[in-house]
Amino acid sequence: MKFTIRAGVVKENIYKWVFAVSAFASLLFLVGITITLFIEGLPIFKEVGFFDLLFGKLWYPTYDPADFGIFPLIMGTVWVTVGALVVCVILGVGSALYINELAGKKQRAILKPMIEILAAIPSIVYGFFGMVIVAPFIQNLLGLPTGLCAFTGSLILGIMALPTVCSIAEDALSFVPKSFREASLALGANRWQTMVRVVIPAAGSGISTAIILGMSRAVGETMTVLMVTGGAAVIPHSFFDPVRPMTSTIAAEMGEAVMGGAHYHALFAIGLILFLITFIFNVIAETISRKYRLKLGLSG
Repeated sequence: MKFTIRAGVVKENIYKWVFAVSAFASLLFLVGITITLFIEGLPIFKEVGFFDLLFGKLWYPTYDPADFGIFPLIMGTVWVTVGALVVCVILGVGSALYINELAGKKQRAILKPMIEILAAIPSIVYGFFGMVIVAPFIQNLLGLPTGLCAFTGSLILGIMALPTVCSIAEDALSFVPKSFREASLALGANRWQTMVRVVIPAAGSGISTAIILGMSRAVGETMTVLMVTGGAAVIPHSFFDPVRPMTSTIAAEMGEAVMGGAHYHALFAIGLILFLITFIFNVIAETISRKYRLKLGLSG
């Protein structure tokens, strides 16, 4: 009996240490990545200057003299991300509302797993589909010089971020107490008014978290935007101009950059800026999520 109890305690301690090591290993990797980005990215700011790098309008890293202005890359990222956000918010939140509020049990059992399966498709497959199918279709439909543009990238990225937005938003909607809906209907509101004026505001913080995490998904995507956005490092004037987001620039040029050179450090600086952007988005999402969970705990 004592041997069994001791064996159970030893096994429990082993599990405890394994999980603790795993948790601290993740933290260690994060710290290592952060330090590496700062060490390799900061030297370019001394050579070029912070404002010249951030707001420079020319990106010609292989010219002599080289130009390291990443403003066109930032604007390309902004245009593609904003477009993707419109797509994933409309489709994601709309799908979540339909699944949680309108769909029957059989429809819900089919629709939610199908939407979540989209998250399991590799990004290279999305990029290949966008380059071979979507881009030529948009080019022929709108009469564009090329279908590889910010609009195509936004469309594909919006579909990629859809499972994240839909799943988290649907979870937030499902936590809204049933009594809220019943009280609204009892006061004479119809189903649409109940959704718009009661359910969505009650789940607002959870839906906001879903949107922010979807935005982070779109900002950090690499292969898809590399394949479908056109790869032009110029400031876009419309959604139908070719662009080159920051992620695709790193993927396309890192193999050509001389290790330790200015081009090499400039690419790490781009990675550092991307890291800070996504870090801020995730901190905001976590803050909103905690407030939402606290609100639910207090309401319970």
